[in-house]
Amino acid sequence: MTDIRDDVAATFSELYGYAPAGLWSAPGRVNLIGEHTDYNEGFVLPFAINRRTVLALGLRDDSRIRVGSAFADEIAEIDLAELSPERLSGWSAYPLGVAWALGEHGADLAAVPGVDIYIESAVPVGAGLSSSAAIESAVAVALNDVWQLGFDRPTLARVGQLAENKAVGAPTGIMDQSASLLGQQDAAVFLDCRSLEAQVVPLGFDEAGLQLLIIDTGVSHSHATGGYAARRASCERGAAVLGVAALRDLTVDDLPRAQQLLDDETFRRVRHVVTEDQRVLDTVRALRDEGPTAIGELLDASHRSMRDDFEISVPELDLAVETAQANGAVGARMTGGGFGGAAIALVPASGVSRIQVAIDGAFAEHGFAQPTMFVVTASTGATRE
Repeated sequence: MTDIRDDVAATFSELYGYAPAGLWSAPGRVNLIGEHTDYNEGFVLPFAINRRTVLALGLRDDSRIRVGSAFADEIAEIDLAELSPERLSGWSAYPLGVAWALGEHGADLAAVPGVDIYIESAVPVGAGLSSSAAIESAVAVALNDVWQLGFDRPTLARVGQLAENKAVGAPTGIMDQSASLLGQQDAAVFLDCRSLEAQVVPLGFDEAGLQLLIIDTGVSHSHATGGYAARRASCERGAAVLGVAALRDLTVDDLPRAQQLLDDETFRRVRHVVTEDQRVLDTVRALRDEGPTAIGELLDASHRSMRDDFEISVPELDLAVETAQANGAVGARMTGGGFGGAAIALVPASGVSRIQVAIDGAFAEHGFAQPTMFVVTASTGATRE
């Protein structure tokens, strides 16, 4: 972290010609279990990871906001009064969208000073580790501080979600921002996406001698494109036919009726969400009562459901999961929105390298590009550095 912080401060000074007022950071997240349940008002269990986005910010004496980053050559610039989703595009829609969304939540953008921002990230992009929420959360916390808005963390999560939905155009739920803002060491965030009530659930991976291995397939995905939106539309259609406000209102006992009323594809989409909600509840209970070695079958079942019912896996993800399972993982599943990205494997610490070698070999055998693999630990949420 020290290196990226130093880099960010130095580059800010080079770009803007003065030293920043401060540095802020926010983590990416991995979702332990609970995929595509968030926008169905269900349950999720993500945790913040020890890969972070860092930004430097300086105050201006006018009403302009300028944003630069390591992942684009140009500096985006706009007047705070002119911020609107229609005016934003490209990577800068993430940070500028947050400034706009703070205004939508009651911040008086006519009364706050302009800012200069520079961003760098150690969160892999496109891996399903929510590099976007890390940017949004870091910007939200920084602007909340320097503009003295006094918003609490759950409100800042809604700000980030609004930015992603309206400014970026990705129809995501609130899980990613909540994990990035509420995370704690060696703990997951058990989030009820309807009430937005969050509980911290100790993971106990260290004590159990377990590590969480990320297997980034390198297959890129984008939430703003079709597959994600189509799955969301299926869920909304299923809820409408079944007469509920959201799929959260169904239980496993409702599935026989759902099968009678829905076409096969919509039924399978609904079945994934309903059973995944139950798996999240079962995982939380298992972590609290039995510890992390008891959650393996729930992770495995989650992957099967995403592969067969929700149909969001890809061959690379399936191979990563199957190879990890065959080589001693407690459990494994794809994570994130799907259609690429990363898988996770809960692995005995002593077996991490064996599983990595096995996955490398399996990918080579199938002619797939080599995946990137690394261990993550549960980390603290967004903060001023």
